[in-house]
Amino acid sequence: MPVAPTYPGVYIEEIPSGVRTVTGVATAITAFIGRTRRGPVNEPVFVTSFGDFERRFGGLWSESMLSYAVRDFYLNGGSQALIIRVHNGATAATLSLPTGAAAPNNALVLEAASVGGWGGSLRASVNHNTANPVDTDLFNLTVFENVDSGASERFLNVSIDPNDPRYLPRVLEQSSSLVRVQRDAATGSLLVPNVRPQQTVTTAVPPADAPINASGGSDGNAPGPGDFEGSRNARTGLYALENTDLFNLLCLPPATRHGDTSPAVYQAAMAYCQERRAMLIVDPPHAWGASAAQAAENASAGLNGLGLSGIAARNAALYFPRVVQVDPERDRQLDVFVPCGIVAGVMARTDAQRGVWKAPAGLDAALNGIQGLQVNPTDADNGRLNPLGINCLRAFPVNGRVVWGARTLRGADQLADEYKYIPVRRLALFIEESLYRGTQWVVFEPNDEPLWAQIRLNVGAFMQNLFVQGAFQGKTPREAYLVKCDRETTTQNDINLGIVNILVGFAPLKPAEFVLIKIQQLAGQLAA
Repeated sequence: MPVAPTYPGVYIEEIPSGVRTVTGVATAITAFIGRTRRGPVNEPVFVTSFGDFERRFGGLWSESMLSYAVRDFYLNGGSQALIIRVHNGATAATLSLPTGAAAPNNALVLEAASVGGWGGSLRASVNHNTANPVDTDLFNLTVFENVDSGASERFLNVSIDPNDPRYLPRVLEQSSSLVRVQRDAATGSLLVPNVRPQQTVTTAVPPADAPINASGGSDGNAPGPGDFEGSRNARTGLYALENTDLFNLLCLPPATRHGDTSPAVYQAAMAYCQERRAMLIVDPPHAWGASAAQAAENASAGLNGLGLSGIAARNAALYFPRVVQVDPERDRQLDVFVPCGIVAGVMARTDAQRGVWKAPAGLDAALNGIQGLQVNPTDADNGRLNPLGINCLRAFPVNGRVVWGARTLRGADQLADEYKYIPVRRLALFIEESLYRGTQWVVFEPNDEPLWAQIRLNVGAFMQNLFVQGAFQGKTPREAYLVKCDRETTTQNDINLGIVNILVGFAPLKPAEFVLIKIQQLAGQLAA
């Protein structure tokens, strides 16, 4: 605020520069929704490597197509993923530690930290060699998985007294990735006995731990369309993404091997991606590639059956066919898998190397970690599918398997949509999200020329930075982009309504899909 001079001398006043940098958002955070062996349910969990996924969700599992897609994502250059686990009837295993008292205090029951059959391998042991042997509320608890690579956790001096800093339910809630204290199914209250569990030691000499095994625990059935879509009110399934700040790509691997994701789920996901400024990567139905001779015909005839049309289809892209990979969970036999994780990884890799404005396709868009394609589209097949907005995965001599298409599901030639191409759409979404977040400071500022000048300065600096990186068409900034915020865009009536209008335009780079080489013979022509 201005300095109020009260004494003779020199006063220093700091004047704000008006610079509020607009920072570009991430472009390749990929959300995966599906079945996993273990982990939190209907809760987006951020992972940064496949090792991280293994620790949190159990790694590859033959019943989880999501696990293979996540592996493919990281094999092909992905770096940031959000995992949302859904299930259908899975239950948690339990560990009953007897106390020697009468019911209802006859046992301390622990349950696996998440539902699934994995909890059946848990074991636990108890001893009373605590720091204060006189305190009969204290005990030591050891929990481990009965597998070679399983985790082991030890909790010393835990207590059944709610007033103790080492109260068992709190300790397990904050420190254990394996177990929790069981809660009452009706009330949700913790079921903690008033007697500590007995020591689990044998009578042998010397005495040794005799751990108690878990019981129960089921993986349930394959999730259905309702489990995938979930509920917006309850924030489950797809709408668990309401609990995350940002995602850019969405993958929905099928619930079963060789199965298909429901068109209804894809339709809901596409509408949600439009709402959240994200892209949906659509996998082709397995039947499209069942016959090599009919593959292109099946794909062109089956596209309408997915029901992915309308303006929201700008935010979706379909890749065909599926890919062939070795399956470590089935003695490294070859099998067919969906390509969504691979394509998301290629997009992330292209963004990091070239920018979101570069089409994630071409000879640089190699498909890593695969042994082949379900079918090998020919040039004629590609020429039939590309005008429909179906992106082909191709196999070329020397260059191997690559992504060979860059169209959205609004990319059909007949539609003539301005967001025909994936890089154009993704660049627009990137700019929209970045400006949405980078102009929050404008709200409640005095709506007049000084504010408009600051907006032009900051948004213009962001667009200029993209121009320098080669994101736009045009030789000069004037040809490449436009930022306008003045008396013409914001009238007095807008000011009276509390509105400031910012016009941002850009000239997108469009991929060179067709390279025409014209050859002419010059031999025999007379010199002029």
